[in-house]
Amino acid sequence: MIVLTVFVIVTLPIWLIVVAAASLRLPPPQRRGARFVWFAVAWLTLECGVLVVCLGLWVASGFGGRLRTDRHQERHYALIRWFLGKVYGTAVRIFRLSVDIHEPELTAAEQAARLTRPVIVLSRHAGPGDSFLLVYHLLSLYGRRPRIVMKAALQYDPSLDVVINRLPNAFVPRKVAESGVIDEISRLASTMDADDALVIFPEGGNFTPRRKRLAVRRLRDKGLEEEASRAEAMDHLLPPRPGGAIAAIEACPSADVIFVAHTGLDDLITVGDVWRKLPVRARITAKWWRVPSGEVPATREERVAWLYDQWEEIDAWIADQRAPREAERPGG
Repeated sequence: MIVLTVFVIVTLPIWLIVVAAASLRLPPPQRRGARFVWFAVAWLTLECGVLVVCLGLWVASGFGGRLRTDRHQERHYALIRWFLGKVYGTAVRIFRLSVDIHEPELTAAEQAARLTRPVIVLSRHAGPGDSFLLVYHLLSLYGRRPRIVMKAALQYDPSLDVVINRLPNAFVPRKVAESGVIDEISRLASTMDADDALVIFPEGGNFTPRRKRLAVRRLRDKGLEEEASRAEAMDHLLPPRPGGAIAAIEACPSADVIFVAHTGLDDLITVGDVWRKLPVRARITAKWWRVPSGEVPATREERVAWLYDQWEEIDAWIADQRAPREAERPGG
């Protein structure tokens, strides 16, 4: 990573010429190649900084002997907070990113009790960097220590590989059975404290029409006709996979459940989409609401129906948020 970063910085003029040539076919306001290069340089530099700090933390912990102690865990959470804060600030400057969060109005008693119980965060999965933004806001705005079950391929990112493996998270291989993912979720949820937050993306991936058709077909193949019909009626979401959410609730029944809806960069799924469609000003709108642990349904059947209820609410909210933008498009 350090060698790659030095190489990119030394050859930066060449990269700027290449992306400038590649952007010639785009209208002037959308020629975003230089912005991507500057963001890549900033990202690589921050990655190197994280790796150097991780080396220092490893030495300070007695060459790894005390990495699992609370003190050193907090240092690593602080490092993640610093890294994501810098990445977020860079995105704000380069891509003119703005994030508008709609939060529920809390009474004084609810605010005081907010950090007295762990939380299970069930979020929509869409757009580039949604998980990074969610983790950053959990760390910075809400004082939580996030725990995440992630795809093992993310370990190809060196700083993620080092930092995340030192904290209570889980990487799962792409071909692992669903039971293996659920086991990891149960393991992480069962040891949560009052300031922990387990983050789950029940859809399992970004929405595409093809993925939705396949998901609906799988539900019908399993004989789940009601769930299939409800999933088919949703326009912006994949049907939630209830196994992980229910496993987390069962492993940590004292946890409140938080649902997160967001929209703004939904259409950016592939690298090509980001290159072609990233707006001049990137704006993400998010909304979350909290269900106290005592209000979570008791049986599995009730929890599945309840999860679909919440997903339908997210779908309707996304439709409301997207309607003005759709109307502004030609022919809208």
